Amino acid sequence: MTKAPQAGKVKTRLVPPLTPDEAAALNICFLRDTTAAIAATQAACGACGVGCYTPVGSEGAYQGILPDEFMLVPQRGTTFGERLTCAAEDILTAGFSPVCLIDSDSPTLPPEAYAQAVAALAKPGDRIVLGPTDDGGYYLIGLKKAHRRVFENVDWSTERVFAQTLQRAQEENLEVHLLPLWYDVDDRATLRRLCHELLDNDNTSNGFAAPETRRYLIDLMAKKGREQI
Repeated sequence: MTKAPQAGKVKTRLVPPLTPDEAAALNICFLRDTTAAIAATQAACGACGVGCYTPVGSEGAYQGILPDEFMLVPQRGTTFGERLTCAAEDILTAGFSPVCLIDSDSPTLPPEAYAQAVAALAKPGDRIVLGPTDDGGYYLIGLKKAHRRVFENVDWSTERVFAQTLQRAQEENLEVHLLPLWYDVDDRATLRRLCHELLDNDNTSNGFAAPETRRYLIDLMAKKGREQI
């Protein structure tokens, strides 16, 4: 799930400490690293990568960002819940099953998490897969069928998203497979955490190396100083 990386339109909660142009450039790095990790998983399991984007007409913005083998599918719907629902329905209707909807804010998520999602969804029986974030949301939801209910009556962009989604799954009598806890980068505190993970020698994270993001952060530090970031 991705929004076209245009200055002033993406990662706006990172402005400040970043400028709108810097936030958009960082978002491009996130997309490159996330899709690289996904591509590594799809090579092993035969999956197909899809960039589900908004707004319609921004397809050109993704040239040179997404891997060549990725498809582009426009998002539909007004609210975020509607966009997730429509994305799942559109991709399943196109003949793919199961489907994992993944955020573009977790560039260091280990590729093993994607592999775990694929393995869980390959088992017999209906279920959903959820990858929780430590701010109360989730970085991935995987489905075999388009269960609209899991996207309904959810307070999006709050710390209640994960818990409410679990509740909706229980109401549908769906088995839930949980992936490892991770984090997304959407404000100054999580940007600081990302810098520590990618740049500090004392970091013990086992996350993805996110080389594009790491290079850009190093460049930013050289220009502005780490204390400014």
